[in-house]
Amino acid sequence: MNYRSFKGTSVSEVGLGTWQLGSSEWGDVSEEEAFAILQAYVDNGGNFIDTADIYGMGVSERKIGKFLKQVESDRDIYVATKLGRREDDGYGWPQNFTYDVMREHVESSLENLGLDQLFLDQFHCIPTEQLKKGDVFDHFRKIQDEGLIRHWGVSVETAEEARICLEQEGLGSLQIIFNLFRQHLADDFFEQAAEKDVALIVRVPLASGLLTGKFDEDTTFPEDDHRNFNADGEAFNVGETFSGIEFNKGVELVEKIKQIMPEGEMPQLALRWILDHPQVTTVIPGATRKVHVESNTGASSLDPLSGDIHRRLRALYDSEIRPNIRGRY
Repeated sequence: MNYRSFKGTSVSEVGLGTWQLGSSEWGDVSEEEAFAILQAYVDNGGNFIDTADIYGMGVSERKIGKFLKQVESDRDIYVATKLGRREDDGYGWPQNFTYDVMREHVESSLENLGLDQLFLDQFHCIPTEQLKKGDVFDHFRKIQDEGLIRHWGVSVETAEEARICLEQEGLGSLQIIFNLFRQHLADDFFEQAAEKDVALIVRVPLASGLLTGKFDEDTTFPEDDHRNFNADGEAFNVGETFSGIEFNKGVELVEKIKQIMPEGEMPQLALRWILDHPQVTTVIPGATRKVHVESNTGASSLDPLSGDIHRRLRALYDSEIRPNIRGRY
């Protein structure tokens, strides 16, 4: 495993996304399975785990917290979580964006994870108008000054939102959708982020599994899987599911990507493409099985893709992929 700098801290360039550990919107993942996934990740050199308070309404955080109490590792493990989307007990928008509620949610995450300080807390794709208004950033700064969080960042939906956040003093990270179905974002703000020493965390790197190359037009998903109930944006931004590409079109496009890629496992090659961008700090693929973790972490040891392959993949993106993106981006 290779490591990159997150504001001076060395984090594994392949992280672990844990939306699936909430046992909601991806089907059920038992505690035993969750611990096996987390242990495999640590065993393969990983030390950066991303979660959110809304993943199973604290289930993902609590599973990670229990794991942290029992894990044996020769390196520090850093956990990033997110806030801003809870709707329980009268919470919701705009109440979630007051200082008091934000602090309460930070404290809830700390309790779930069994930690005294969060390495990173992030706004979880909150409304653009809240980012423009700016009060929420002051609230995070105050909570940081109080010692409850080490860094704060923002998970965004669009390049516009990324640029708004990059104007904020003290921003630690941006979490973005960036993959072979979203290539142009590297042109929009990557250099600016690097100049400001803002970490880039890449989510949805395999386009909800489409870029593994293992799906075909006959693939189906369980009712409680967002790849079923949000395939066309019925529940939330369609960009969070298959990166906004219609499923059957995505299957077709992946076959064209395979023809450009060198020999190898498609999931690893798709992750390698992301890691070839030096401004990226870490990529956070999810995993519902231990074998997925072992494959994903293996991308760190692959040689970079050639310049010719990058150029051909970008040409395919500009001509056939980008015109088919749906949702906010």
